[in-house]
Amino acid sequence: MAEEILRIENLHVKVEDTPILHGLTLTVNRGEKHVIMGRNGAGKSTLASVIMGHPAYEITQGKVFFMGQPLDELDVFERARAGIFLSFQYPAVIPGVQVGTFLKKSVQSVRQEQLKARAFRKELNEAMNTLDMQKSVLARYVNDGFSGGEKKRLEILQMLLLKPNLALLDETDSGLDIDALRIVAKGINQIAPDAGCLIITHYQRLLDHVKPDFVHVMINGQLVMSGGPELALKLEDQGYDWLDTPEVEA
Repeated sequence: MAEEILRIENLHVKVEDTPILHGLTLTVNRGEKHVIMGRNGAGKSTLASVIMGHPAYEITQGKVFFMGQPLDELDVFERARAGIFLSFQYPAVIPGVQVGTFLKKSVQSVRQEQLKARAFRKELNEAMNTLDMQKSVLARYVNDGFSGGEKKRLEILQMLLLKPNLALLDETDSGLDIDALRIVAKGINQIAPDAGCLIITHYQRLLDHVKPDFVHVMINGQLVMSGGPELALKLEDQGYDWLDTPEVEA
């Protein structure tokens, strides 16, 4: 029997007085890759932020469960320690904090244990080799002066080290060239068998390298259609106008 990682039931969410999500239901099991596609402003990034616990978003109805536990019982740091990872659409710059220090402290905090230097160095080297990253990046400040591709690689490196149960990937492919896209996809494919993956993207091109199990279309804060990889191909070819857009009351 499949192990349930994420279950969303009739989720309604607002920001201040503006409703964003309207009755969203979704289940993600371990080993499954779910892709959410939709126009800008459909509510895709809102969903990822709600799962991670962003305080600006208020759940007005419905429930979100992570590995059987209601998520509203967990603070943001507890969600991270429980194994939820979010890659940001626009990764933050942290001047003055070296990448090597940031990675070690992050992993140590999530695992809640002191890391043995030699074992962590071996683990870090293996992950960096997977992503074709130079060791010199460890001495740089986090995302300070990084290209878009370097920022996304660093996020995937964090994911490989943290080994999450649920990976939320918010437009990880945005702004990547062909080579960087393949490397980022390699990292996603490495973590996917042991996690549930929820991938938010606008483009089919990532899915040429990361084969989804399910593709969902979000319009006006609702999932209006679900299917397999062929649905993403149809969206790439025809856009969203052929779908019935739901009328939602505020």
